[in-house]
Amino acid sequence: MPTRRYDDSPSLSGLYAKTVKATLRRADYEPDADGLTLELPHSAIDQDHLAAYRDVTGFPAGPALPATYPHVLAFPLHLDLMSDPSFPYKPMGIVHLSNTITQKRPLPIHAEPAIRVHSTPERPHPKGIVFDVVSEVLVDGDVVWSDLTTLLSRSKGSEGYVDLLPDPELPPAAWWDLRGNLGRRYAAASGDRNPIHLFKLTAQAFGFPRQIAHGMWAKAAALASLERAGKLPDAFTVRVDFRKPLLLPSRVQFGFNAVGKTTDFVLYDEAHEVTHLIGQLQED
Repeated sequence: MPTRRYDDSPSLSGLYAKTVKATLRRADYEPDADGLTLELPHSAIDQDHLAAYRDVTGFPAGPALPATYPHVLAFPLHLDLMSDPSFPYKPMGIVHLSNTITQKRPLPIHAEPAIRVHSTPERPHPKGIVFDVVSEVLVDGDVVWSDLTTLLSRSKGSEGYVDLLPDPELPPAAWWDLRGNLGRRYAAASGDRNPIHLFKLTAQAFGFPRQIAHGMWAKAAALASLERAGKLPDAFTVRVDFRKPLLLPSRVQFGFNAVGKTTDFVLYDEAHEVTHLIGQLQED
């Protein structure tokens, strides 16, 4: 598997142009490599950018990075991977099914960790094929944080195992009023400027009635709520499944239940009829 190394994090503006080009590939396009690993030896953390991320997700200030922030550091490498000629799927239209983060210890806000990203082999799914983008954050050569982003590329479905978290029934612990500009605010803080999250018109171009919240914003906001409640340990594995899109603006309810080392959490719509996100955190 070839490896590409960077001196600096790749520019997002150039990557979005590559992503559009990759999406316009011919239907009979064949990738020219079996896979690619991307490595960034040093990732400097902009403290103003970090403050903006905390502001939009709700993470309190502190000496450690928010648990989901390394995903933002790895995001430019995700885009570069999915727009590379070796990548076998068209990046636009890929659906984010789930995300699993494992944190071995908190990362200091002034760390300059290395980042490594690669994808896994595809697996069959009733709605197409699924694969994972794996991100690893390393300090002094040790993986201290990792992220498994599970994605669906729609195509003719086939029999395949669908791995889902159980659907808990939890009472609301908090109500969140989400404004229509949330997607634009999170896009500015995360770099993820997918048009389905930005404006009503750009979302309608992709079949949504109006803009939708980023799945990783919802996960970040959920973990920030757990941290403020004293339920986010230093070492953990946390998985979320993204269910129904969360339209903006919207009012939603967040609920969680902690038993021993396991915390289940969920994000419902205002009427408690639609599930947007299901999560489970396990203290390590």
